[in-house]
Amino acid sequence: MKAWFCNGERVSELAIGDRAFQYGDGLFETVAVRNGAPRLWDYHLERLEVGCEKLQLIKPDRRQLRDWLDDAMRHGPADTSHCTAKLILSAGMSDRGYHRNAPARTTAYVGLFPSLPLPSEHYRDGVRTMLCATRLATDSPTAGCKTLNRLEQVLARLEFVNDEVFEGLTLDAVGRVICGTMSNVFMVSNNSIATPLLDRCGVAGVMRRHVIETLHRNGTEVSIRDISCADLLCSDEVFLCNSQFGILPVSRCDEASWDTHSVTRSLMGMLADSGVVECML
Repeated sequence: MKAWFCNGERVSELAIGDRAFQYGDGLFETVAVRNGAPRLWDYHLERLEVGCEKLQLIKPDRRQLRDWLDDAMRHGPADTSHCTAKLILSAGMSDRGYHRNAPARTTAYVGLFPSLPLPSEHYRDGVRTMLCATRLATDSPTAGCKTLNRLEQVLARLEFVNDEVFEGLTLDAVGRVICGTMSNVFMVSNNSIATPLLDRCGVAGVMRRHVIETLHRNGTEVSIRDISCADLLCSDEVFLCNSQFGILPVSRCDEASWDTHSVTRSLMGMLADSGVVECML
């Protein structure tokens, strides 16, 4: 079962005049709840606040958001030992038309959803990916943010419908690797780790940030730069990350394959030590 709350009150429907519905005018965060606590909560809040600045929304009160989330976890039906919370900030109600106040006061929705851990073999053996034909538009003013407009990801996700492919990797308009439909991507070459630059498009994931900072604390720098398809497919290892599953080694992308994941497994151990329980093998 799932449950939705609006500004702390349980709701079953969305007002048709809400700008989230009319224009996708807002932001969202998908938060892993483990053992009753939202993981990487401060990172989610910081990304949300950056998005509010870009969309000219009034930043929500941090304490109020956490109180609403805690209330939802207490009164919702989901098992908070392992579930997913979705936080939506909408620009609120308006008449028809693009114009609104700036900055706009937000409406906050919190949804709770049951979730299950991925199969252990995904972490042990890696997952299969593919390159999607759908390209991401470049030079977006909301690059890095998690806005409610995710149609490019929806179209890319429609390209793989069987269970053999776990994730699709997306490129930008000129063919640079950006991210997965629901994840960020890293590659390892000659023991050096790199991840795509996301200043033109894509979403800067909170787990991506956690991976980069965890590696930095352990003495390993991550190169954040443009990555071509050739760079990725000729690398020694590839792995994915997102807020829900932690990190996963990639075993295949189209015709390219990887059977060694030593650097990825070392990082999985670091993340497990930091509380990302999914990475405990």
